[in-house]
Amino acid sequence: MQPLQRLERWLISSQAESDGRLYPAAAFRSLVPDLSPGAYRALLHRAERRGLLERVCQGVYQYPGAPDQSGLILFHAAALLRARHFNYISLETVLSEAGLISQMPMSWITVVSTGRSAKVSCGRYGTIEFIHTERRMSDVVEHLHYDSARHLYRADNELALDDMHRFNRPTLDLVQETTDGSI
Repeated sequence: MQPLQRLERWLISSQAESDGRLYPAAAFRSLVPDLSPGAYRALLHRAERRGLLERVCQGVYQYPGAPDQSGLILFHAAALLRARHFNYISLETVLSEAGLISQMPMSWITVVSTGRSAKVSCGRYGTIEFIHTERRMSDVVEHLHYDSARHLYRADNELALDDMHRFNRPTLDLVQETTDGSI
């Protein structure tokens, strides 16, 4: 069986147990272990052209036959992209969702990461901004909770505000005080 056919059959058969699952580029490697790295990249490119895979962002794909319907695709992609690093949702994303920031770009999330800083374009889905930190998880663990829907840790409002100061964010002036003067 040809590699593209093998990939197509696997994608179709695996959708019964998957609901809008994202895949890292390496996820399909075991289906075609005999391909060279260049041939494997060509296979992914052919699968995209044929409509078997949709590239969400660099190195992250989804099967268009069962796309992510959660509305959380940027968070899921961020978790995959930085799976080997300590990451947590923070800054404008947390403060905006808490109603403590007056403006927030649509389709943009901010994630603090021990990986390098980067802005990753996810095309029509939006942008993921990774902000590098040297902090260890043990330094902030009391301000984090795991958000299973987003597949990432999430900062509380206090840590998100502290991160705004720590990273000298230009949007810090958008943070609104509550009527009692607190954040």
